[in-house]
Amino acid sequence: MKVLVTGGAGFIGSHLVETLLGRGDQVIAVDNLSTGARSNLEEVENHPGLQLVIGDICNPEFTARVVDGVDAIYHLAASVGVRRIVGNSLASLLNNVQGTMVVLAEAAKQNTRTIFFSSSEVYGKGTTDSLDEENDLAIGPPNILRWTYATGKAVDESLAAAYHADMDLPVTVIRCFNTCGPRQTDAYGMVIPTFIRQALGGLPLTIHGDGQQTRCFSYVGDVVRGAVLLADTLDSVGEVFNVGNGNEISIRELADMIIKLTGSVSPVTHIPYEHAFDTSFEDIRRRVPNLEKIRSYVDYSPQVHLREILERTIASFRSQYDPQLKLRQIDQTIGDPV
Repeated sequence: MKVLVTGGAGFIGSHLVETLLGRGDQVIAVDNLSTGARSNLEEVENHPGLQLVIGDICNPEFTARVVDGVDAIYHLAASVGVRRIVGNSLASLLNNVQGTMVVLAEAAKQNTRTIFFSSSEVYGKGTTDSLDEENDLAIGPPNILRWTYATGKAVDESLAAAYHADMDLPVTVIRCFNTCGPRQTDAYGMVIPTFIRQALGGLPLTIHGDGQQTRCFSYVGDVVRGAVLLADTLDSVGEVFNVGNGNEISIRELADMIIKLTGSVSPVTHIPYEHAFDTSFEDIRRRVPNLEKIRSYVDYSPQVHLREILERTIASFRSQYDPQLKLRQIDQTIGDPV
């Protein structure tokens, strides 16, 4: 197949590109390198099946060129990270919605198979024991910028549903839950790489709030495998799927686990949310995916669990670790992967 991956030089996108090349696909990876990096594709940069194109999917003429003739589109390009979203709310919202509008419009012209990467953030304040795809969304008020990303992704999902209903676009939506692993950066508030960077640098691991908020962390390879399985299954067209791992851990337990696995002597400190963001910031106490739907459609179950995720990510950080890190100022703002 000839496949387009938007955001192909990003964290998840680069892993997806490697998987697609590994199974023999020809891949066009598009990225504007605002958060992605060429280095994420260094292991496959000379692969004859890869074409890396630098450009902005918000540009309709550019997107029309890269979409033309492809058999499938994986749309990942987006602004991500709590810190980036809160600090650049307008630009992030416009980028995420406009980019998806353009990609879906071009896909619809050729009836191209499309996989749209959404996020567990769309569930908002959902507090059920496990979140399933039929749950109502409980996004907070628009004036609280923490919800900008969730709002944008919800609009994107609505666009995908409308293109499917009105133009029969073969699109599938997947909601990722806290995807992590090697290549994820700590630059935008992602909790696992931030904790690892702090632990390896001998810095305090900074937890927002009491640390009892819980998350389920998904290995990037598992998320990519789930997306590819769904893309290859026409029964998934027009549907929304959670993709992730159902094992739950508190942020405090996560910090302790990373300290132990790195052999660090770093302490743990707690920072009030209003000191890291502002007084209006709202966090989610619990977020657990229900994976029954994806299991009923494809043979999906997470294969890499938290300890191994952390071991692989720590090894990746060690391979590029700068012993002078502790002497430099680093960003200690922590959020959740989105």
